[in-house]
Amino acid sequence: MENKQETGALTLEQIQNFEGKYPKQLWYLFFSEMWERFAFYGMRGMLTIFMVEKMLLSERDANLKYGGIQAFIYTMTFIGGLFADKILGFRKSIFWGGLMMIIGSFTLAFSPVDLYYIGISFTIVGTGFFKPNISTMVGNLYKDGDPRRDAGFGLFYSGINIGAFLGGLLCIRVANNVSWNAAFSLAGIGMVIGLVTFIFTRKSLGPIGFSPLEGKQPASKIKLYDLMVYGGSVLVMPFIYLLVSNTEYTDYFMYTVGPLALLYILYEMMKYNKVERQKLLAALVFIVFSIFFWAFFEQAGGSLSLFARYNLHDTVLGMHVDPNEVNNSSNSVFVILFSPLAGLLWMWMGKRKIEPNTLIKFGLGFLFVAVAFYVFYYTRFFADVSGKTSLDVFTLAYLIITIGELCLSPIGLSLMTTLAPKPLHGMMMGMWFLASAYGQYAAGILGAGMTTVNEKASLTEKLLSYTEGYKQLAIYALIAGVLLIVISPLVRKLMHDVK
Repeated sequence: MENKQETGALTLEQIQNFEGKYPKQLWYLFFSEMWERFAFYGMRGMLTIFMVEKMLLSERDANLKYGGIQAFIYTMTFIGGLFADKILGFRKSIFWGGLMMIIGSFTLAFSPVDLYYIGISFTIVGTGFFKPNISTMVGNLYKDGDPRRDAGFGLFYSGINIGAFLGGLLCIRVANNVSWNAAFSLAGIGMVIGLVTFIFTRKSLGPIGFSPLEGKQPASKIKLYDLMVYGGSVLVMPFIYLLVSNTEYTDYFMYTVGPLALLYILYEMMKYNKVERQKLLAALVFIVFSIFFWAFFEQAGGSLSLFARYNLHDTVLGMHVDPNEVNNSSNSVFVILFSPLAGLLWMWMGKRKIEPNTLIKFGLGFLFVAVAFYVFYYTRFFADVSGKTSLDVFTLAYLIITIGELCLSPIGLSLMTTLAPKPLHGMMMGMWFLASAYGQYAAGILGAGMTTVNEKASLTEKLLSYTEGYKQLAIYALIAGVLLIVISPLVRKLMHDVK
């Protein structure tokens, strides 16, 4: 990837002084991220089922493995954001991450069972370099205080969900009707398209995303640092392999990396003035609560994936459809449909001075999640004697959980680049995804706790076990939402001028 800005390239001021609602560069990043999410969510929708049906793991172990894999993916985003901030810059990080993800996908496609943990290790490291940095580049398209920023992140979030819908729908369909090899190949092809899109449109980004060392260090030294990062990310692969293949080591890692990351953030905070430190403290409050949100929400790839596989009928609104296709893609469909409406609602309320602040939106997100998991629990009352229940009720729960997600996720992405000082943008975006890592890790533990002790249990026993777990999650989400709303006045003061 290039280090120097091309002659005649746009300046940052020209990019940020765009007319209309969205800068054109947003669309390029939109399509790059859309295809990367196609690959990511395509694989996400397959992993737990693959581990149970092809690797012959118990449902409990598959939930734990899924949570661990997803946790490491999001943990690496913190590290990827850190190296982007300090050495590589966003462009080279995205290129390197995309390349690693492509290798991981096609390694899985070549021999899914035998090379499973090797392919997953490449995917984990690659996502860490790709995911946080393309989101940060979106934030850099806007001046501080630009009211169009949230709308831009909302559009970007829709791009994520278009990719998630297509990947979640098509990859599991290919796995069911062709082969697992072809399904993993399809994810790899999506990643190739995403990376090629980024490479051919990067010139429009002007100075955005270059190495922070540019102009401060000799070119030879920058290349040496780059090679050290690339080499280090390859050398760490056996360590990642060991962690993802052994859930006990996963536990040790998660008990260590979070506290260390928090200490590092606190150390960085000391370099800034009182107002900036308070804003960073407010960001940490959002980060902590997001852990709980994702622990609930990310049952989608674990327990809900297995619940859909074995405990749901195959008709929704009278149409025959694979329940796992609904599980993998309905959330994305609802986001695509309702995200623009949510944006318009906030704008309408804002003009009338009745728009809830960001903290209240977060609290509302939890309350909707609480309702959604109660509906998941309520599916037990629609079950037949065989232990299978209504896909219609299941889909309704996804509609409700999506409304909760729309109150939280796109706003959270924007907040990390609004509350943090510019030198910490990549790292704070990484912290946001590190919180997701802990949410994923907790999701795996919660999902494993819902499984029946007896692996040969009937479908009815499994139905009752999973739905009882969903009722508990509904209670936890309700408590979290109420608590967040109660403390909102205090956190609001820490945010100062950020709404």
